[in-house]
Amino acid sequence: MKYLKMLACSVVTIALIAGFAVSTQAAEWKGWNIHVAGYPNTVAMDKFAELLSAKSGGKMTLKMYHAGTLGSQPDAIEQVRLGGLEVANFSLGPLGPIVPEANVVSLPFIFKDTDHVWRVLDGKAGEMINAGLAKKGLISLAWYDGGARSFYDSKKPIKTPADVVGMKIRVMNNDLYSGMIKALGGNPSPMAFSEVYQSLKTGVVDGAENNWPSYESTGHYEVAKYYSVSQHLIIPETLCINADVYNALSPEDQKILKEAAQESALLQRKLWKERSKASEAKVIAGGAIVNTIPDKSAFQAAMKPVYEKFLTDNPSLRPLVEMIQNTP
Repeated sequence: MKYLKMLACSVVTIALIAGFAVSTQAAEWKGWNIHVAGYPNTVAMDKFAELLSAKSGGKMTLKMYHAGTLGSQPDAIEQVRLGGLEVANFSLGPLGPIVPEANVVSLPFIFKDTDHVWRVLDGKAGEMINAGLAKKGLISLAWYDGGARSFYDSKKPIKTPADVVGMKIRVMNNDLYSGMIKALGGNPSPMAFSEVYQSLKTGVVDGAENNWPSYESTGHYEVAKYYSVSQHLIIPETLCINADVYNALSPEDQKILKEAAQESALLQRKLWKERSKASEAKVIAGGAIVNTIPDKSAFQAAMKPVYEKFLTDNPSLRPLVEMIQNTP
């Protein structure tokens, strides 16, 4: 009986190992995306799957699972790193605590504007971020537009750092974002994106921060009508693949994969611009009160301790920070 139990365990172990090996060579990969149908990222990832199949002659196919149906973003990040999922679209924000190089783009006001983001990522700084992702089991295939994030709340317009004092602001789970809110005198409340609407509605938090499409598509503008255009964060997103799966491909298939991904990125960026304008118009028509912040110097000055702490904790990343800041 003992022998039979040992034999059974060995068979199960072999089956699991074999199953993992098969999954990395699967004819059909699984793709994860947090966004809903019609969202620019969702449309672009569906296009990516279509291009991948066409360009590879059906050799590489991808079945997309949208709206976070295969788990939350933190769960999906781990699944892709471990090979449970092959492909995904992630914001570099939640990747920051795992990949120090990726965390640099989460420093408030590090980018001048969206065009500056692409100039940075297409250069040496982008290569350094890619190398950091690869060390953690993720290969970046293309960059998606994550838009510029601004504050919104249910209390009042935010025009100066003093307006944030005492406010409970939802942030993504990243110490940099919590540090940003603390530096402005607010109380950061890290929580899952799916919990934000109800938390705003019930007053668990006073506000949050995000881009126009997310503010609109989630209905957050219905429960937090003040949108203050701070653009404090411009966080790009990556379309990535598990490193083991990528490295097992031939150079020809890797090229096809990247070509399809980069074509989808061009579509995503185009759709993003269109959707951002449409979302802005929709929330204003729905009663959102929008204010701009012409002079952001007080907000930027308040971020000095955030930068100092980050560079003290990550001295090796100073050259990357300076490289981004000095990119024209």
